[in-house]
Formats: sequence, C-alpha cells, structure tokens
Amino acid sequence: MRSVLPALFVFAFTAAAGAQTPPPALKWGPAPPFFPAGARFAVLHGDPGQPGVYTVRLEMPPGYTIRPHFHPTDEHVTVVSGALILGMGDSLRTRGGHLLSRGGFITAKAQEHHFAIARGRTVVQVHGEGPFAITYVNPKDDPRNAPPRP
Repeated sequence: MRSVLPALFVFAFTAAAGAQTPPPALKWGPAPPFFPAGARFAVLHGDPGQPGVYTVRLEMPPGYTIRPHFHPTDEHVTVVSGALILGMGDSLRTRGGHLLSRGGFITAKAQEHHFAIARGRTVVQVHGEGPFAITYVNPKDDPRNAPPRP
C-alpha cells in the first residue's frame, strides 16, 4: 500500500498538469503614447490604467531608450529576452547602470528616477500596482509633449 500512494499522487499530479489549457496568444500592439515610438506592448493581466495588479510586456528594438523618469508606485521588471541597461538617476549615463540579461530582475522603487536602454531586441515583463503612471524628469523627454507629426 505504501508504494501505491506515491504512484497515485504522481499520476494525479501529472494528469492535472496535462489537463491545463495553453495560455492565449499575446495580443501585441503599439506601445502607449507615454513611451517613445517603436516599441510593442501587450497586457497579460489586469488593466494598467486602473487600480489593481497588472502585468504587461514591452518589446523594444535595439537601442530603444526610455529617458529618465519615475513612477508613483514600485515597478518590477523582468527581462524575458535580450538585455536591458537599467540606470538610476536624472541623466542618461550607462556607467553604473545594471545590465540585465534574460531572467534578470530589478525593482525600481516608487519615485526613484531611472532610465532604460535595450541592448538588441529586448522583451521585458513589468508588473506592479495600478494605475500605471510615468513622469519624465525632463518634460521635453516625454513623447506626449512632442509636436504632432504632419
């Protein structure tokens, strides 16, 4: 009887795991206007514009830069693919920045000034407590303040 129980447990666990349905394909679209043009964006969970937990992904082309900014809530960033330089401070200085490769994780605390630069095509997953908001240290860096394109 003792040898049958572990076997039944393994069978039951395997059967339950096999019965799971695959997650739906991500629906990628252009990044919201508070990001520079050129990135793609997908919502995995929640609504980043509303109160509550959210999870999003951002796909960035090589060299994509998000200039120094901050958020009212903690931002938790995981690199899914590629590499990202995440630096702290009010200026875009890569020296002293953290180079995060696939699987790398960092938390930018609320109000902490930081920037990001993609090294190659990079996908990051960001989760936090909404509503998501971003304030650029220099208002001229905010894509929402750019003159409209003809």
